[in-house]
Amino acid sequence: MGNSTEQAPAGKGRIFSGIQPTGNLHLGNYLGAIRNWVSLQNDFESIYCVVDLHAITVHQDPLQLQKSTREVAACLIAAGISTDQSILFNQSCVPQHAELAWIFNCVTRLGWLNRMTQFKEKAGKNRENASVGLYAYPTLMAADILCYRATHVPVGEDQKQHLELTRDIAQAFNSIYGRDVFPLPNPQIFGTATRVMSLRDGAAKMSKSDVSDNSRINMTDDADLILQKIRKAKTDSDALPSEVVALSSRPEAANLVGIYAALADCSTENVLAEFGGRGFGEFKPMLADLAVARLSPIGDEMRRLLKNPGDIDAVLAKGADRATAIARPLLAQVHDVIGFLGKSTDH
Repeated sequence: MGNSTEQAPAGKGRIFSGIQPTGNLHLGNYLGAIRNWVSLQNDFESIYCVVDLHAITVHQDPLQLQKSTREVAACLIAAGISTDQSILFNQSCVPQHAELAWIFNCVTRLGWLNRMTQFKEKAGKNRENASVGLYAYPTLMAADILCYRATHVPVGEDQKQHLELTRDIAQAFNSIYGRDVFPLPNPQIFGTATRVMSLRDGAAKMSKSDVSDNSRINMTDDADLILQKIRKAKTDSDALPSEVVALSSRPEAANLVGIYAALADCSTENVLAEFGGRGFGEFKPMLADLAVARLSPIGDEMRRLLKNPGDIDAVLAKGADRATAIARPLLAQVHDVIGFLGKSTDH
């Protein structure tokens, strides 16, 4: 991967992105992020991380955390992440993330963190009982990215503010110490990223925390379950329109059309050109067949991989070694810039 004291190779930026191991990866995760990560491998030096340190900002059952970490890794591999072409690891195995996060805690201003809207949303009315980790989550996210001098970060709308903070932290560190240590990473926005809504409520985002399993298509669902969930998906009684604008007042219809378009790699306009005027009795079976064709191979491969958890652990360990080889010299440089004495971490 090269020495981390250097930028990513000329003409080829470095991507970093992470995903939480909180179980029940679903269609929204796949269409919104994972399949885009797969395509990024061809254009960027790609580093993908199962962010288990972020997961423990709220309590996790230890055995379930291990299980979920393996499930996420299996899903990424099954979806097409090449563990030879890209680096895949779990965050806690590279201690430089936590060390750099602490250093960034000493650079980040309290006012910056107070402006983070996600903490307010996640802590809710119980803010006084929220963990410091949940509050300082954005500085760890900055460390995740800057440990590798990532030039680009795939972000959705809900993460744009955190990436802006990462840029502020990088700029502040460089300014305080008068050294150009960190680049300012850029957002990698996808025009094809799909916002997938609940199959039971077109106004609510598809979520693993929804009490109804029928609200989502899990990446581990088999063909029969996928067919059943799409058949039961909430719709209205009208036929599909021929114009996209007519979907604006029909959230469930818009959701199913959007899912079809994403799975078929075509536009919403193309879907409506084919199905406009036809009812859901015709459309749902076609959507179900398409979903099964696209998702069943991933689910099958996930289940195969999960039968051998030791193999998944070995893949993550190899990835952690590769990630550490990049992060360790970076931290050695940071030590030197700050003025820390003692044994260099670059060994």
